[in-house]
Amino acid sequence: MTMTLAGGLALPALLAAATIGLWAFALLPEFLTALLFFAAATTLRLAPPEVVFSGFSSSAFWLVLSGFVIGTAIRKVGLADRVAGLAAPHLAGSWPALVAGTVGLTYALAFVMPSNMGRIAVLMPVVMALADRAGLATQGDGKEGRGRAGLALAVGFGTFQLSASILPANVPNLVMAGAAESAYGIHLSYLPYLALHAPVLGLLKGAVLAGCIIRLFAPGPLVPATAGPAPGPMSAAEKRLAILLVATLALWMTDSVHGVPAAWIGLASACLCLMPRVGFLTGDEFATGVNVRTCLTIAGILGFAAFVTRTGLGDQVGEAVLPWLPLDPARPAASFAGLVGLTTLLNFVVTANGIPALFTPLARLLAEGSGLSLATVLMVQVIGYATPLLPYQASPIVVAMGMGRVPARDGALLCLAVAAVTFVVLVPLDYLWFRALGRL
Repeated sequence: MTMTLAGGLALPALLAAATIGLWAFALLPEFLTALLFFAAATTLRLAPPEVVFSGFSSSAFWLVLSGFVIGTAIRKVGLADRVAGLAAPHLAGSWPALVAGTVGLTYALAFVMPSNMGRIAVLMPVVMALADRAGLATQGDGKEGRGRAGLALAVGFGTFQLSASILPANVPNLVMAGAAESAYGIHLSYLPYLALHAPVLGLLKGAVLAGCIIRLFAPGPLVPATAGPAPGPMSAAEKRLAILLVATLALWMTDSVHGVPAAWIGLASACLCLMPRVGFLTGDEFATGVNVRTCLTIAGILGFAAFVTRTGLGDQVGEAVLPWLPLDPARPAASFAGLVGLTTLLNFVVTANGIPALFTPLARLLAEGSGLSLATVLMVQVIGYATPLLPYQASPIVVAMGMGRVPARDGALLCLAVAAVTFVVLVPLDYLWFRALGRL
């Protein structure tokens, strides 16, 4: 490998290592690291501009941008607050019901609101209000304070981990989809992806998450839930947006039938949200609602994945990693476990958003070494990046902990507890589910 790098890959490898290091250790803002990667790769002529900037033409980039627009519209018209408010009286009766309802709400909202950060922004104030109504303390180290921390973690963990089973609802999913499309020409469809991941990584993992929170963060007795004001009738804007969301979800779920990728459906919905008179957002609201820094970061990650593939770095890293993995075409279970383990280790270095950018270019060599199909290898990485071992590996969890004022030790405790159950129970079940669907 050293001789090959000296023969032409030394400089691309140095840029790749520097970019990964800056992202992993947050030495600079993520969007600035992306801009520095663009500048270095183009000025040093390490790859053609169409490769370096390919993230901007990727469907994943446009789905992220569309998600910000749709999420901003949902918040503005009050539709998400209405749905959460209607559910509130049914959630605050007991601690298990409160936790399970919060986790379920994070998963349900992921189907109609693509942005992780947007869902956290909508749900956290509602869930904290539920905590107030249930008598959970806002300060102190008592049981009530731990209960409040548990609810905040339910929002963060449910929003990030469970949404990995829904293709447009999670940033690493979009990075993976864009990288697979640019590197291998593979287009991931909404419904087959959901069928593969929702039963284990969505429903069963949601039950595991709720069980861990109920056990680890149990408060004292809850006060009886008080009735809130009755919601008024839906406004015209709420009705129009609800119809648009239902139509968007229906088109996402049937993309394998009509052939239009989820990104372009989301982009069309975002355009309708911005249309004068018939839409919901002004130009100023678009400017404040769309997180340009995140969009630049996504474009940088996708461009980085294409860069690693085009320069041959992915093949070089894959050849170096392969001997250390228990990949054996005669033992698919060992190969499956080895791939999950690889993504788990990568999570420590590049975090969840960066895993697909590094793993996806290696997928072809990993498929050849394991005997699994390329599509299966791509899908296995979802299990790893959806199961962080520490909070910093998933930025939505960190954001939720900050909004809920959750101590770092509580977030780490829940990370380790959910990961332990996942690796011992859910990964074997996922392997069996992959086999049942003919993926192994």
